[in-house]
Amino acid sequence: MKLKKGKNLARALALCLALGVAGMGTTAMAATYDATNGPDPTYQADMSRGADNFYKSDKVNVQKVSYNNQYGMKIVANLITPKDMKADEKYPAIVVGAPMGAVKEQSATLYATKLAEDGFVTLAFDQSFWGESDGTPRQSVDTNVYDEAFSAAVDYLGTRSFVDRERIGALGICGSGSFSISAAKIDPRIKAIATVSMYDMGTANRWGLKHSQTLEQRKAILEQAAQQRYVEFEGGKTEYTSGTAYVIDENSPAVAKEFFDYYRTPRGYSANTTTQPTLTSNVKFMNYYPFNDIETISPRPMLFIAGDQAHSREFSEEAYKLAAEPKELYIVPNAGHVDLYDRTDVIPFDKLDAFFEKSLSK
Repeated sequence: MKLKKGKNLARALALCLALGVAGMGTTAMAATYDATNGPDPTYQADMSRGADNFYKSDKVNVQKVSYNNQYGMKIVANLITPKDMKADEKYPAIVVGAPMGAVKEQSATLYATKLAEDGFVTLAFDQSFWGESDGTPRQSVDTNVYDEAFSAAVDYLGTRSFVDRERIGALGICGSGSFSISAAKIDPRIKAIATVSMYDMGTANRWGLKHSQTLEQRKAILEQAAQQRYVEFEGGKTEYTSGTAYVIDENSPAVAKEFFDYYRTPRGYSANTTTQPTLTSNVKFMNYYPFNDIETISPRPMLFIAGDQAHSREFSEEAYKLAAEPKELYIVPNAGHVDLYDRTDVIPFDKLDAFFEKSLSK
């Protein structure tokens, strides 16, 4: 499932989304690496600053659950509860969405576990078309279904006997940040919204990072995807785009190296995802505007967290500018985009805990 090489870097950056940069325009390493067989054995991951994606806690219970979304598609999730829960109490709950194309075991369950340690019931789910959740073709993009996943999680949590359905919030990491916002605009049951290292998946695809993609380049991508539909309709091979590169070298862009260090090494590797969406469906993001009417979420509070060095910082800053009060933009010092996926010494868990404790108070 390798991507075509020789495309210009502007397109690669425009399509990098929340997962990393496609392996376009980079030179393959001499060693052969098949991502389906496990993480790259030749690459030494950066495990500094508390990198602990697969964190386990003896203070919580983790249960794999499943439920249907509004369209009858099964969603698989990790339900995480504090071990000291009292049988006669109802608890606040938080839905946690993973980065676009990632699975619940990548970043989302870490955040969900840490928040459960602080007394919240949490639910980290596999997005539809990814991981253990239903949806075909696999690795498809469907923005309505992606948004629906957050509301379906609220359906599930709000019908648990130990959850206070009036105190349910959402946390979206990376691409899920835009999905959580889009869902909250039409689902008032989501009482508080926090995002971490957010990508506006619409803007990222239309214009690229820092508006590096021209209109002509966008139209070329749309044309390529449209012609590819004919190929696949007639039974041809499915093409995939963006996502994390399978190989990098010293000349690879910094963003590519950042994502490779997480997704293609033991630091965050999961056999359940390639991170790469289908080319023909990925263009649906160009018609996605999650920040439109973001101000209508008010007076429900919003918190936007981004690293001061994150290549995605622009999206959190734009959402903050457009949102109405109450809102807060929290910039984490000395942190890049992927640092906030798993570096437990860097992630401001105390900030998230305080935000949800106040926002979801009785």
